Amino acid sequence: MTDELVLYTNPMSRGRIARWMLEEVGVPYRTEILHFGTTMKGETYKSVNPMGKVPSIAHGKTIVTECAAICAYLADAFPQAGLAPAPAKRADYYRWMFFAAGPLEAAVSNRVLGFEVPKELERMVGYGTYQDVMDTLESAVRTNAYIAGDMFSAADVYVGSQLGYGLQFGTIEKRTAFEQYFGRLALREAYRRASDKDKAAAAELQKAG
Repeated sequence: MTDELVLYTNPMSRGRIARWMLEEVGVPYRTEILHFGTTMKGETYKSVNPMGKVPSIAHGKTIVTECAAICAYLADAFPQAGLAPAPAKRADYYRWMFFAAGPLEAAVSNRVLGFEVPKELERMVGYGTYQDVMDTLESAVRTNAYIAGDMFSAADVYVGSQLGYGLQFGTIEKRTAFEQYFGRLALREAYRRASDKDKAAAAELQKAG
């Protein structure tokens, strides 16, 4: 008997990234919907993730938090899905996965919060400037069909999700290369299934008040 997979999420959160990754993996999983400020911060869930944030996954007795880690873990746990390059060919896969988890996430968050790094302190932050991050990411998605080369991978789920949300909410510049890259990803059946499930879950939450 295989270990049960459980997704702890809220449809209006980064949990959508983990949902998409699970749909790409293509194995059965159970969903636990949590509410901001209540069940998400309750003792039961904080025994899973002490941060009281989603997403998290449980795979049997194994707990994984943080979106990039969840994507990488699931790619390795279910190699039959073909979502990670061979170990010897993972340089770009790791590079862009961690770029999105570090410089991209930080630069976009700071921009949303209205924080501008003083010119004389740019060398102190990992991403330098928001413009540096956008230019670097544009170069990456313009070079190949996918972020780590010619093969779709878990890195595309993670990077693509951040780009998709950023383009939708205006936190990432609408550059042609970004729109074309995300447009390719949004055509994937797993992405559509995940989006439909999260839309349905969001509608249920709204109905429940």
